[in-house]
Amino acid sequence: MRTIQRLLMSIVSISAICHAAVAAESGTLKKIRDTGVITIGNRDVSIPFSYLDGNQRIVGYGNDICVHVAESLKKKLNMPNLKIAYQTVNSTNRFPLLANGTVDIECASDGNLAERWKQVSFSNTYFLSGTKFLAKKSSHLLTIESLKGKTVVSSAGTLNLQLLYEFNKKYDLGMKIIAANDHAEGFLMVQTGRADAFALDDVLLASMIANAKNPADFSLSTDTFGAAFPYAPMIRRDDPEFKKIVDDATADLYKSPQMQALYDRWFVKPIPPNSAVLNLPMSKALAKALANPTDSYDLSRYTD
Repeated sequence: MRTIQRLLMSIVSISAICHAAVAAESGTLKKIRDTGVITIGNRDVSIPFSYLDGNQRIVGYGNDICVHVAESLKKKLNMPNLKIAYQTVNSTNRFPLLANGTVDIECASDGNLAERWKQVSFSNTYFLSGTKFLAKKSSHLLTIESLKGKTVVSSAGTLNLQLLYEFNKKYDLGMKIIAANDHAEGFLMVQTGRADAFALDDVLLASMIANAKNPADFSLSTDTFGAAFPYAPMIRRDDPEFKKIVDDATADLYKSPQMQALYDRWFVKPIPPNSAVLNLPMSKALAKALANPTDSYDLSRYTD
């Protein structure tokens, strides 16, 4: 009888602990547990981070990292049936969609910048990118100085657009600056002659050129607007419980042998939909950041 009583008391205690743990959850974790779904913010054309392949499936380096986080959540929350849903976002609506709970996490081409922490939070850095511009090779535009008096486009809501305005004023370039709705529109404006150059993250521009119908028609600038900045998973702010899980999951992945293979899959080997090769081996600075995971926006942390 006493053995049975002790067993029952143990069961009650364990149950109480589990209920207390669930009750203590708030924010993103509670939403995920209540709905049985984690919603990943995806992009259409942020190659090779988050985009649609030839079969309209969401793929990419960043998407693989987000899916790894979701798999970690299944184990952490003991939710083997946790489902992954996707919500397409762009440069202008990604922050409000995270804030209002429509999206739980995004792993695309999201720059971890100090001012953005007022709206969202970031986890550990997974890429380093600088701002360059592409142009038609026939225009011979390769330097920032060569953009003087030219029409230059960048995507709305990006650091790239902000840098264009800053450099335009600082160096009196007299550029006509246009904000495109998204990356695809920006590239199309150069292709159709409505803009002379398209400024964006260097890796995204390299991807667009590699996947263009005639890649040889375009060139990437030799100059860079400012220093390289970190990309990282973006999540809701003021949600330390969820951030801890994302931080732990990404740190485990980054420090594992699996990470080099994941990186090579998207930046060294042929990628869908056209088997383009970006030929961007991992830099020493990124290798250092992955070996010592950090969510810092301090650019001095990312030197070789």
